[in-house]
Amino acid sequence: MDYASYLIDKFKNKTARMAVLGMGYVGLPFSTVFASAGFDVTGIDPIQSKMEKLNRGESYIIDVTPDLVKKLVSDGKLRGTSDYSVLKDIDAVAICVPTPLRNTGDPDLSFIISAAEGIAPYVHPGMVVVLESSTYPGTTRELVLPTLTEKSGLKVGEEIFVAFSPERVDPGRKDWTTKNTPKVIGGMTENCTRVSAAWYSQALDTVVPVSSTEVAEMAKLLENTFRMINIGFVNELTLMCDRLGVDVWEVIDAASTKPFGFMRFDPGPGLGGHCIPIDPLYLSWKMRSLNYTAKFIDLASEINTNMPRYVVGKVQDALNEHEKAIKGSKVLVLGAAYKPDIDDLRESPAIDVIRLLEQKGAVISYFDPYIPVIKEDGWEIKCIPDVMTGVREADCVVIVTNHKCFDYDRILKESCLIVDTRNAYGKMGIKDPKVVRL
Repeated sequence: MDYASYLIDKFKNKTARMAVLGMGYVGLPFSTVFASAGFDVTGIDPIQSKMEKLNRGESYIIDVTPDLVKKLVSDGKLRGTSDYSVLKDIDAVAICVPTPLRNTGDPDLSFIISAAEGIAPYVHPGMVVVLESSTYPGTTRELVLPTLTEKSGLKVGEEIFVAFSPERVDPGRKDWTTKNTPKVIGGMTENCTRVSAAWYSQALDTVVPVSSTEVAEMAKLLENTFRMINIGFVNELTLMCDRLGVDVWEVIDAASTKPFGFMRFDPGPGLGGHCIPIDPLYLSWKMRSLNYTAKFIDLASEINTNMPRYVVGKVQDALNEHEKAIKGSKVLVLGAAYKPDIDDLRESPAIDVIRLLEQKGAVISYFDPYIPVIKEDGWEIKCIPDVMTGVREADCVVIVTNHKCFDYDRILKESCLIVDTRNAYGKMGIKDPKVVRL
């Protein structure tokens, strides 16, 4: 039987049944796009409470509206489960599980391995599996494929089709979404690419086929390593400008007027999110196994990782100028999410800033309307109920995440000292003696 043609026909007429493993920031938006296009989608996630919410028609991801989830669930196009056995009747599977780093800095591939092992007992002829999770080049070929075919004996490219397509999710964006962001996809064989591209093109606006899984995996790492290195450079530029007594934001504004040969990157208190702080280190780790040192990545990582400590130094110096010691001073951190206007705390530099300030003896509070509590390794801090009370009581306010909902004029008026790590006040921050800019 020609399983490739069989699957392609099922994708074109929307009769293919699909499943998404990992229903988080990537998996839920991915599922709703395909369900909206007419596919029957089953989401699989080990967190049962999350799947119960989904089956009640509730959204737990800020980028997916509750009304959309409710409609898709009520229409029978979207459902959730923690039971992998549903895969026996599934034609297409997307793996959208996390790929964090271990405390040692090595890749934690346990979620990918667990997903592949969960699929393996139910692999059957005429199934396509696409890995979406960011990882190092070679993961699909070295880990996923052997797990799927070792016991089944199915022939890749003929009976089972395996590919990699890097997720490109930027939480909070309205202009570029899962549907309209071009999607790179590379298969284990030409047939794998053809079948996977036929699946994705039924719901996504633009599909970009490449020659192999390794090319697709490397493309994802290039995208995020490019950003990580350039952010590292502009963060180091910040340290240089501090030594020179030059305003780094004015320098960047001036350079940004050049219409060619320059791309703007802004400094900040450190890197956050699900990709940029982590993905380049996957590549660095892989290259070390090949006796090669990724010098740019390692240097940029070192600079970015030390930015929270630099911010704490700024707070300490600012308090000193006000004849106050950091120990015992009340410090309010504004914003905990890793970027503005979202509820994503993953790898947020705010966590390091808060913990470093606590180590210095500061009395810490934080306010973020999107993040009610921060928990990490047994440590916990809760968001204060009223931001302006916190501002008035604080010896220093530190802006770590510049949410649009903050009343910056009022905060400036009622505070006694602000350390602005995001240039939230712009040129106003230059003129006002209360404001210390990064």
